[in-house]
Amino acid sequence: MGTQERTASLVLGSGGARGLAHIGVIGFLDANGFEIRCLAGSSMGALIGGIYAAGKLDVYTQWVSELSRNDVVRLLDLSFDRSGLFKGDRIMNVLKDLIGDRNIEDLSIDFTAVATDIEAQKEVWLRRGPLFDAIRASIAFPPVFTPHEYRGRQLVDGGLVNPLPIAPTLVNETEVTIAVSLGGEMDEQLNSPPSTKGKQAADPDAQRRIAQFIEGLQRKLGSRDSPDMGMFDIIARSIDTMQTGIARSKLAAYSPDIVIEIPSNACTFFEFHRAREMIEIGRQRATQALALGVNRKGDIQSS
Repeated sequence: MGTQERTASLVLGSGGARGLAHIGVIGFLDANGFEIRCLAGSSMGALIGGIYAAGKLDVYTQWVSELSRNDVVRLLDLSFDRSGLFKGDRIMNVLKDLIGDRNIEDLSIDFTAVATDIEAQKEVWLRRGPLFDAIRASIAFPPVFTPHEYRGRQLVDGGLVNPLPIAPTLVNETEVTIAVSLGGEMDEQLNSPPSTKGKQAADPDAQRRIAQFIEGLQRKLGSRDSPDMGMFDIIARSIDTMQTGIARSKLAAYSPDIVIEIPSNACTFFEFHRAREMIEIGRQRATQALALGVNRKGDIQSS
């Protein structure tokens, strides 16, 4: 890759913990002469993209890379609302402490978080207002997190309607548009590690029950050879299938210059304790995509 800096629009897709691969992609782009001027993200893409636009991705990366499975469980605050399993307040408060809340319009990068208005059944672009309101709305994956009420609207995960939001970047004039899809073809060389490590005997009973519940979900989602599928399996895989189809249609319609695909089996939805692995996968996939020497409007060449 040459040293000449190129301006870029970056699109970060949805996909649960696989979204941690976005960190590796961004790190690769920063190190190889791309100036990201415009960024749109859905769900985890909105979270990673918003933190990057706030200039705090290094802080978040250090924090998330140290998380164990039990740490992830402790971030989940059970909801007594039937609209979702978890409230999401605890993780938002931790992120605000780490990153510092700010308004989207004050960020140095043009940023859009995509959410879904569940009542109007339409896509919503969040481009102004508090950053973490936009992120919380965009990551409200049903039935895991409760919807986020914002400005009189009930907002849920943006991936339901637009898992790869290329359109919000089209208003910006940059040399190259790069899209990162988290629904790439499965890679049989990637195997999820057993989800039974790291248990702590000192956990309180309630905490242990939550841990066992989440680990049960992880085992089900990660067990691709199991003949039995529970309710959560059906919901998660159905949404994943839907998002993959929508993402492919977005790629066909908008034809970004570079497409970086993260395998859909890289990890399961809750495996945020595997941050280091996902970041490395993102870096590797970005390296491979740029090595193809894509040569469209940005005249991108890799040496």
